[in-house]
Amino acid sequence: MSEKRDYYEVLGVSKSASEAEIKKAYRKLALKYHPDKNPDDAEAESKFKEAAEAYEVLSNPEKKQRYDQFGHAGMSGAGGFGGGMNMDDIFSQFGDIFGNAFGGGGGFGGPRGGSRVVKGSNLRVKMKLTLQEIAEGVTKKIKVNKLVNVDGVTYKDCQTCNGTGRITRVQQTFLGAMQTQTTCNTCRGAGKMIDKRPNGADEQGLKREEDVVEIEIPAGVEEGIQLSVTGKGNAGPFNGIPGDLIVVIEEVEHEELRRDGQHLHYEAYINFVDAVLGASIEIPTVTGKAKIKVEPGTQSGKTLRLKGKGLPVLQGYGHGDLFVHINVWTPKKVSKSEKEMLEQLRDSENFAPQPDHNDKGFFQRMKDMFH
Repeated sequence: MSEKRDYYEVLGVSKSASEAEIKKAYRKLALKYHPDKNPDDAEAESKFKEAAEAYEVLSNPEKKQRYDQFGHAGMSGAGGFGGGMNMDDIFSQFGDIFGNAFGGGGGFGGPRGGSRVVKGSNLRVKMKLTLQEIAEGVTKKIKVNKLVNVDGVTYKDCQTCNGTGRITRVQQTFLGAMQTQTTCNTCRGAGKMIDKRPNGADEQGLKREEDVVEIEIPAGVEEGIQLSVTGKGNAGPFNGIPGDLIVVIEEVEHEELRRDGQHLHYEAYINFVDAVLGASIEIPTVTGKAKIKVEPGTQSGKTLRLKGKGLPVLQGYGHGDLFVHINVWTPKKVSKSEKEMLEQLRDSENFAPQPDHNDKGFFQRMKDMFH
């Protein structure tokens, strides 16, 4: 699929659906489109993966909240973020969804080789970005200290589970013999154990090592959004699947501009003369400077709008706006000659306060004043 469908639409549930309803909807789709029931059916396999990905997000409260706020952009980004789930990821869910009755030995819903591939843990890092980096998008390289597989490690089958990754127990009940399977505690379901390991490797064949990861941040991200770099987390034990690198965005506050979603705000201060006569003033933008015209007779509190001078919409179209709020600055001290000039202007008819009758709230304020 070139464009991902809404996860709620995929599972056929509403945004207010409970955890149990989400789980039930996924179970129904997983049973319907499971590869074992639809051999050599590419479309069924695609829908099977799509449903698993939707469930993986909506069943996790943190991911669900992020998805509800940011949509697919909160789950992935451009240039290597996201990437979906592979079959090993999907089958590792099934113990929670279908219970142990479907696990193990290549049975329906379980890892087809008996043992399961163990996924490495995720890493989480914080990344500070300036407004300019957020506006333009940026590629950064960061150092992470993570677990990696050690060369020269050899493995053997786990003796507890005989390489299956699961322990089978048979119990006699009034209904007859009931068979249950649980994940092997010795190998954590991997079905393998370390046979020989070189110096520096731990009991899972891993060691810590510093790695440099290149991260491409899409334009328009916001404070608190989390992006996932697939496969850049800790290595999976026993040559398993590596975890992901979760990048949490932190926004460096701009010295002059204030952000409100995709819009920006700037407080511009002009002197009394410029407000009366008009002027051309320079203001900051997210990528530099711009000049705007202040019309003669501009009142303090007026807001000017610079369309499209805000921030880009994350993985969308268009930009926000830049709002310039005009403040007329009143000097606290004046010279003797300046005071004399101002005294001459004080009684001028043009300098008497004039109500703005185009102000929609003017008449209401006048009414409130006399009642």
